[in-house]
Amino acid sequence: MKISIAGAHGQIAMYLHPLLKEAGHSIRGLIRNPDHGNELRKAGAEPVLCDIEKEDDISDAVGDADVVIFAAGAGPGSGKERKLSVDRDGALKLIEAAKKNGVKRYIMISAMKVEEPSGNEVFQVYQKAKSEADAALRESGLDYTIIRPGRLTDDKANGKIKLAHELEAGEIPREDVARVIAAVITADETIGKQLDLTEGPHSISEAISRL
Repeated sequence: MKISIAGAHGQIAMYLHPLLKEAGHSIRGLIRNPDHGNELRKAGAEPVLCDIEKEDDISDAVGDADVVIFAAGAGPGSGKERKLSVDRDGALKLIEAAKKNGVKRYIMISAMKVEEPSGNEVFQVYQKAKSEADAALRESGLDYTIIRPGRLTDDKANGKIKLAHELEAGEIPREDVARVIAAVITADETIGKQLDLTEGPHSISEAISRL
């Protein structure tokens, strides 16, 4: 399949590219910094310059994809404005690009408990941005899957997870999130579902089969 990824130089996306390449997919990676192009090529993705924060219409960058994945985020240290312009508005632009280009399948990387504001003011704006983006995708008419990981870690992946509509707070290695996203792409039973994701007792294939 042809897969276009917004936020293609992010940590989860950089784990994801080789998995998708190995599975035989072709990847367009949307990036705003041309200096990241070589890293994407080495990981198996074709870099496409596109600043989702500044461009109103990103459909040309998305191209004729079969699947789009939103893996972008303003990241730690960014202010309230960028939480909205990247984490929310970037996701909304990808919804519009998917509709314009006839792409039905949209996979969102979100976060657990975003409807339950907590933490400092900036983090609450981040949660609001993610919550509004998820809601827009649920109402979009697209074949969506929203994956909401718990606290992200840099631990080595072990392939053991929990995946369900609602879970207690937990954590998950970024590499395992990438493995779940790679599996979800071809798992039709995840279409139309919003799923929390943490470490757990099940293999990824088993966790998906239990949905």
